[in-house]
Amino acid sequence: MAQVSMAALVAAVRSGNWLISFPTDTVPALAGRCDRGELIYTAKERQPDKPLILMGANPEQLWPFVRGSAAEWEQWSAMAARYWPGAVTLVLPAAELPPGLNPLGTGTIGLRVPAWLPAQTLLEQTGPLATTSINRSGQPPLVELEAIARAFPQVLTLHPWQLPPTPPEPSTVVQWQSGEWHVLRQGRVQIKTP
Repeated sequence: MAQVSMAALVAAVRSGNWLISFPTDTVPALAGRCDRGELIYTAKERQPDKPLILMGANPEQLWPFVRGSAAEWEQWSAMAARYWPGAVTLVLPAAELPPGLNPLGTGTIGLRVPAWLPAQTLLEQTGPLATTSINRSGQPPLVELEAIARAFPQVLTLHPWQLPPTPPEPSTVVQWQSGEWHVLRQGRVQIKTP
């Protein structure tokens, strides 16, 4: 593993040949270009029934990946305005996606805008990235740089490695289904749905 500058990290992930890791407001991310999601599945030994999350610097980067009615867009935009940037992942009906994001083609995509400035700065320059927590599938998320280096020596990491002051905890995941929100996982942000 090599620690590299922001500019080098951006260039590497844009090339499509590298996986990168960077801190977020939840747990550190393992990320790649959104059309190279298969690299993440291979590195993590991840099963294809677990879709990746698309992370962006702002909602405008992410909305092209979803589709819905005007009424649905109103609901989605309101939820995004309330919780983004932040530790909430919205699972929404997907537009056409690169196959590596959701190998089984379930028709949905998870979206998130992190509330951590270094992550936002990176995503502004790379565009949306396919992401997940950095760990072997089924294992706890890795947080410390040394542990990431041991487990993923081929992954480039951001220098300096600045973790947010809040304890790392996965995002809350809510899915839009049949006209309402359903909580799939409660994380740091508590969301109550019908």
